[in-house]
Amino acid sequence: MRALLFSSQHYDQESFTRAASGSTLELHFQPARLTLDTAALASGYEVVCAFINDELDAPVLQRLAAGGTRLIALRSAGYNHVDLAEAQRLGLAVVRVPAYSPHAVAEHAVALILALNRRLHRAYNRTREGDFTLHGLTGFDLHGKTVGVVGTGQIGAAFARIMAGFGCQLLAYDPYPNPELLALGARYLSMPELLREARIISLHCPLTEHTRHLINAQSLAHLQPGAMLINTGRGALVDTPALIDALKSGQLGYLGLDVYEEEAQLFFEDRSDLPLQDDVLARLLTFPNVIITAHQAFLTREALDAIAAITLDNINRWAAGNPQNLVMG
Repeated sequence: MRALLFSSQHYDQESFTRAASGSTLELHFQPARLTLDTAALASGYEVVCAFINDELDAPVLQRLAAGGTRLIALRSAGYNHVDLAEAQRLGLAVVRVPAYSPHAVAEHAVALILALNRRLHRAYNRTREGDFTLHGLTGFDLHGKTVGVVGTGQIGAAFARIMAGFGCQLLAYDPYPNPELLALGARYLSMPELLREARIISLHCPLTEHTRHLINAQSLAHLQPGAMLINTGRGALVDTPALIDALKSGQLGYLGLDVYEEEAQLFFEDRSDLPLQDDVLARLLTFPNVIITAHQAFLTREALDAIAAITLDNINRWAAGNPQNLVMG
């Protein structure tokens, strides 16, 4: 059986090659992103392994099915980029990696908080240029601050544990309260209440029709002036133009993003020699109190190994007629 991995980077090749050692599964790595134009590359491959920014809409799925693909193996937890109704119509099974290393994403969210609070990005650039002054680098103690956790699944819970270790007071929002957070002393509130009370808000919820643009102009108006917002979840959880307005007014004091709604054409590519065509992202990058990383929160050795192992196990179990982690099949 052959599998083609779209959007594969060098680290994918390393982790999947290690995980597939001794397996009869034949892996092929394709750095190109899966689109309607590149779908033909999968002709003859029974399994297509896709990542979060690959296109899996109806036309792409139709072309894959016509080329002999029977399984879409996602290397991610999120699957809102897959047309599940069309996959079902075509008889395509879809599997995912529901959890790999919640610590990886949670720790990256904390890294963004620390870097923004202590202005590490500005301090780093200054000292490299011989400027050792401290003007404009004053932060605040995390101890005793109120942190709002939006989405309290595995990643949100891991994040909450870390922030509790700093001595933060925890607030939470989730339709299904997590006993682990309650044991940490977290209070579950409505979203407007959480936004009003929290000094720091971190998003860890999935992207659904109900959470799309969860953070918008109306919800941002509830923030304490100067609050910090962190998004390591999905880009479309926030209305980016509304974030810009809130940054300009000072309502939002700090912004850390590892995801961006229009990231598909940008992230995971080296575009350093090209003009940035995305005016919204370009505007965000002008703010000194904004840090953007390119969807790297998952990128730890442990997470990569787990993603590879679970993905290959998903493929092998499907081939054996005992599928697991099915989204559609």
